[in-house]
Amino acid sequence: MNSDLPSSGATLFRKCTPLLGLLLFSGALWVLHHQLRAYQLSDIIKTVERLSSQRLLLALALTFLSYLIMTGYDLLALRYVHHPLPYGRVAMASFVSYAFSNSMGFGMIAGASVRYRLYTAWGLSAFDITQIVSFCTLTLWLGFFTLGGVVFLAKPFMLPSVVHFPFKSAHVLGMVCLAFVIAFILWSALLRSPIRIRGWEFSLPTPRLLVSQITVASLDWALAGAVLYALLPPGPGLSYAGFIGLYLLSQWVGLVSQVPGGLGVFETVLILLLSPYLPASQVLGSLLAYRGIYYILPLFSAALLLGAQELLRKQEELKRVVAALGRWGSVFVPQVLALSIFVVGAIMLFSGATPIVSSRLAWLKDFVPLPVIEISHFLGSLVGGSLLLLARSIQRRMDAAYILTVVLLSLGSLFSLLKGLDYGVATILVVTLAALLPCRRYFYRSASLLRVSFNPGWIAGIAAVLIGSFWLGYFSYKHVDFSNELWWSFAFSGSASRFLRASVGVSAAMLFFALAKMLSPASPEPSVTTETELVKAESVVRNDPRTYAHLALLGDKRFLFSGSGNALIMYGIESRSWVAMGDPVGPEGEWPDLIWRFRELCDRYDDWPVFYEIGHDHLHLYLDVGLTLLKLGEEAVLSLENFSLEGGDRKGLRYTYRRMGKEGCIFEVVPVERVPVVLPELKRVSDAWLNEKNTREKGFSLGFFNPGYLKRLPTAVIRKDDRIVAFANIWTGGDHEELSIDLMRYASEAPHGVMEYLFTSLMLWGKEEGYRRFNLGMAPLSGFAERGLAPLWNRLGSFVFRHGEHFYNFQGIRRYKEKFDPEWRPKYMASPGGLPVPRILANIASLISGGISGVVEK
Repeated sequence: MNSDLPSSGATLFRKCTPLLGLLLFSGALWVLHHQLRAYQLSDIIKTVERLSSQRLLLALALTFLSYLIMTGYDLLALRYVHHPLPYGRVAMASFVSYAFSNSMGFGMIAGASVRYRLYTAWGLSAFDITQIVSFCTLTLWLGFFTLGGVVFLAKPFMLPSVVHFPFKSAHVLGMVCLAFVIAFILWSALLRSPIRIRGWEFSLPTPRLLVSQITVASLDWALAGAVLYALLPPGPGLSYAGFIGLYLLSQWVGLVSQVPGGLGVFETVLILLLSPYLPASQVLGSLLAYRGIYYILPLFSAALLLGAQELLRKQEELKRVVAALGRWGSVFVPQVLALSIFVVGAIMLFSGATPIVSSRLAWLKDFVPLPVIEISHFLGSLVGGSLLLLARSIQRRMDAAYILTVVLLSLGSLFSLLKGLDYGVATILVVTLAALLPCRRYFYRSASLLRVSFNPGWIAGIAAVLIGSFWLGYFSYKHVDFSNELWWSFAFSGSASRFLRASVGVSAAMLFFALAKMLSPASPEPSVTTETELVKAESVVRNDPRTYAHLALLGDKRFLFSGSGNALIMYGIESRSWVAMGDPVGPEGEWPDLIWRFRELCDRYDDWPVFYEIGHDHLHLYLDVGLTLLKLGEEAVLSLENFSLEGGDRKGLRYTYRRMGKEGCIFEVVPVERVPVVLPELKRVSDAWLNEKNTREKGFSLGFFNPGYLKRLPTAVIRKDDRIVAFANIWTGGDHEELSIDLMRYASEAPHGVMEYLFTSLMLWGKEEGYRRFNLGMAPLSGFAERGLAPLWNRLGSFVFRHGEHFYNFQGIRRYKEKFDPEWRPKYMASPGGLPVPRILANIASLISGGISGVVEK
């Protein structure tokens, strides 16, 4: 039997589950339409408007209590794994994760991914977190079965035929629920041996802990149902005890449907169950209010909370709190914002599918011309559809998506006001914009929006919103006689015509986007570098004489290995530019084939191959594959065999070296095995340096503070008064051919000239260790010809080098390295020529700076 069949079947099932949910959602809308056939949209709106302030306040208070009780899930789970945490951390994490997961449906109800990131940062192991997730899921169902069993037995009712249970009465369902709870309690009390699953052991909860689980979860379900009951109008014979059973059954059907939040399915089943007590229009109006209070309000509150955190993160008195939040904020801030933007897009589409309030329209038509209203309505719906698509890119942390979303939220709020003075929707867009703006730093990836993948769940979600908006529009205007003339009817009262035109526009835009994705070249494989690849790359790097090869160990690049595995190209992808860092690493005999393979790989995706900072010895290899060359600057290389501090030319270096010694500075090379011991001190120095310089980490062609990277290399440190005040990690070339440094940081208390002292001391150390040369790195745009007949790029580079000191210290870097009297060697970029060059240079700058904003920020 094929061993892959089970996994293939499971994969197929996961892919088909969203489609099944979409079919259930569509079926629920059909049933809902049948139940509401005697009602108009105005009947539902009136139900919502008639909700008294007392009922709304009660629902809000019960919602607060419900989310407060939810923190008990995590508190009990942490007690179960014997790893208690402060309640403040648990409460914050619980609220944000449940506000997010409640809206995403049962698949996210345990908040597994969020919990994993948070609890890992707080010292829990992967096994502990697995136990917590399992514990929370078990607690949820224990509460459901306990409360459901009691109410199904105490207040039995006939099950609707649409649910297709094998029995007709909830009385039987109650006995099944309680039987499960009792069986589990007996199992926990009598069988104390751990459960073993794939080599992991799970101990059963103690009886005391089990009682707490059942109590907390039952109270959670009871409060969630009480929120909706508070919003329902009084119905003859409908008590809370009778209602909660109907609510639990509807929630169960919504959960197992796998539709996000049970949307549509939950409402349809509950309307069917409540039909003997209340009109369908009244129930649906209360359900809309329930969705807003119990799901959307906490979601937006969580987004605002995270946005406020970002606004206050520079306040001195909040630094410690923000530092703690910052460790896990980047995990779910994009997730929460993505869901918020998706919901906002749905709201925009639903707003465009419903009639404009007549009183607002009467006021608006005195100030706004009809063409403006027509265009605003059409564009507002397009904004809604675009936000549905951009939500996925926001989740993937795309910087272009961030900028475009900011623009669309701003325009959408304006269109909402101009199309019908819809200040409610405009306020939601402005609030979402306010939450998004301070979170700019989380969106650092630069890529084509057409290359963002949409998994089946996202596709089903977008399709569900579109189907829902079309159904809502059809339901809203079912009294209108749809005819060909309606498409061309333009009037202040022509909401139905505007809905038809907007629906066609949104459908066409979605179809165009789908076709563009289908016709665009396939996206590269995910850029996650595995530890196995890093270990394999490290073996290649250790044998290469050139020190820049150590950039492969940063973990931010992909690798293309030669057939033998002894050579590699390290590269990153930015938009259409595949940028290889330097020449290939490894034996030069394997370079030609590797360069050709890289060129062909780029061609497969219709992208541009780029080799950045290559040397002058092998330029013919890049010309052979059809690339053109641009000079980038010159690299300073110093011969260590002749280096000393003697002579008049070394007077300045000699003075600094001796002065640092007199001031108590001590140079030391920390070997690789001892680097983990000094990492906390290095982190302190690095953070102080970044804060003082008011800058952020770069990448790709420059190292950044990455503990995994630093642990692979020796480190040069300067100590003063037994404290590390400066450091630099050391690159050592194979066969002692070359020595260099990458990450250079110093603390504010370090004496002036400390980095020059570190350089000098390391050069002397390298000479003693038998290294042949020291690489001081590149001086950008230096060494360019200033002749009138020189190429335009050379003349431009020379001009920027001489006059660009306001933007970058070009001449200062050259002068500093000249102190050591090095040999200057040219460095080039090989890439396609012509029009792509400016975009390639922008892509490289973005790749190094971590996104579009990093190019213009420090």
